[in-house]
Amino acid sequence: MSEKIKNKPDAKLVRRVAFLVLMDIIIALASAFLALLLRFEFDVADEQFIRYGITAMQWMIPNIAVTVLVFCAFKLYTSIWAFAGADELIHLFFSAAAVCIVQYVSIGLGLRMPRSFPIMYAIFFFIMTVLLRFSYRFMRRLKQPRTDMQGQRTMVIGAGEAAAAVLKEFKVSKYSRNHVVCLIDDDPAKQSCSIMGVPVVGGREMIERVAKQFHIDEIVFAIPTISQRERKKILTICQRTGCKLKQLPGIYQLANGEVSIQKIRDVDIVDLLGRDVVEVDSDGILDHVKGKTVMVTGGGGSIGSELCRQLASFEPAALIIFDIYENNAYSIEQELRRTYPDLTLHTIIGSVRDEKRINSVMETYRPHMVFHAAAHKHVPLMETSPMEAVKNNVFGTYNTAKAASRYGVKKFVLISTDKAVNPTNIMGATKRICEMVVQMMDGESETCFAAVRFGNVLGSNGSVIPLFREQIKNGGPVTVTHPEITRFFMTIPEAVSLVLQAGAFARGGEIFVLDMGSPVKIDELARNMIKLSGFEPD
Repeated sequence: MSEKIKNKPDAKLVRRVAFLVLMDIIIALASAFLALLLRFEFDVADEQFIRYGITAMQWMIPNIAVTVLVFCAFKLYTSIWAFAGADELIHLFFSAAAVCIVQYVSIGLGLRMPRSFPIMYAIFFFIMTVLLRFSYRFMRRLKQPRTDMQGQRTMVIGAGEAAAAVLKEFKVSKYSRNHVVCLIDDDPAKQSCSIMGVPVVGGREMIERVAKQFHIDEIVFAIPTISQRERKKILTICQRTGCKLKQLPGIYQLANGEVSIQKIRDVDIVDLLGRDVVEVDSDGILDHVKGKTVMVTGGGGSIGSELCRQLASFEPAALIIFDIYENNAYSIEQELRRTYPDLTLHTIIGSVRDEKRINSVMETYRPHMVFHAAAHKHVPLMETSPMEAVKNNVFGTYNTAKAASRYGVKKFVLISTDKAVNPTNIMGATKRICEMVVQMMDGESETCFAAVRFGNVLGSNGSVIPLFREQIKNGGPVTVTHPEITRFFMTIPEAVSLVLQAGAFARGGEIFVLDMGSPVKIDELARNMIKLSGFEPD
């Protein structure tokens, strides 16, 4: 019963289709009359006009049946005409042409009508059906409240296909409160031109001047194919205007037709780092992971959970999540079960400090690879609890490495940090000892041991970005240790993909150092985040 109710046509749709069919019948009758009227030069008293008119009326029922069938084939009764565009116009043209061909075939088979009738009929029919259908869109535009006075005055960066899609959405979407007053594009060929009546006023050097001149409230960045470096340069100029910044998603969503007002998002701090995403050899990682049992210690943490996500995508024989904190482990377990229902997944609660527990897990599951991400990493906390850092980081790594060696693990990858280089704090010192442990184990074991170092990871637990966000949310102040301090940054998925790449490259004893791009001043980062949140620094 529920299925029947679900499949029952909507009453509003039925009324709309019935109305369109009725109007098409009226248009068919009117087109036939006008075609004959034009053929006989508006002489309604002509005997031939009367005779052909009677023939046309007799033939009208099969003509209407053919027309409705052709329109159904082109889905012209189920299109939403409030959003009609070029595709619907083309379908109407081909439908009129098909009806014209059928009429010529009928004349060839003995239908007594003037040979010019099908063409004139098709022209009138096409014009009137286009006027009928596109009046939906016209009426919708009339009903839509104008945003010229009450909406946000908007500048769009870009004058390509993405910008055209944005403009169209702003004009037709009921969610739009944007009035686009100008476009910016660096291409000289597009400058002084316009798209949908909106002028391209110049290149990026004009952004600040035009923002003041046109009293811009919001800037929408609509160049999804641009490099990160160029994106940062343009967004930095946009920031100086004081306008709210938003941007379009990636080009793949444009290709899928997913561009909409709701998809336009705020500019994120990641967009201002000014570095293209690092590419990895996915095929090499796939060959290395597919069909193998893989274990991730600290699998519930920010780095560990992303390791689990990416490893799951490479089709391992089994994935083992080992973590002391049950909430995080449960969360990533449920996510992976939803995303990869066929994945063999084992979630184990335990501590790397517990030598018996880690040995028991290794003996039971016999992993081929181990990614060791379990660690204490908050620098200030480890300064006040140094023994805990030593127990968890150093002895935890030693226990896990020994167990890996004992139970025949092929590769062991330690997640380390750039703070292990000439360490100046407890956390960095313990991580350096961890690196020395795995290098020592590599010389004594058949297991291949390696370590991977990277710097600050955007969004990871304990990184500066969540701290700044929380401080801004609470109204400040945003605390920076020193205005000249710089850090290297990388996104979590990017860092993890490089860890997997390093695991594939490892031959034993290496310490891989990830290329983190150009350093970013923490002070500049904080000021950018404050501006993106709609506030002014200082």
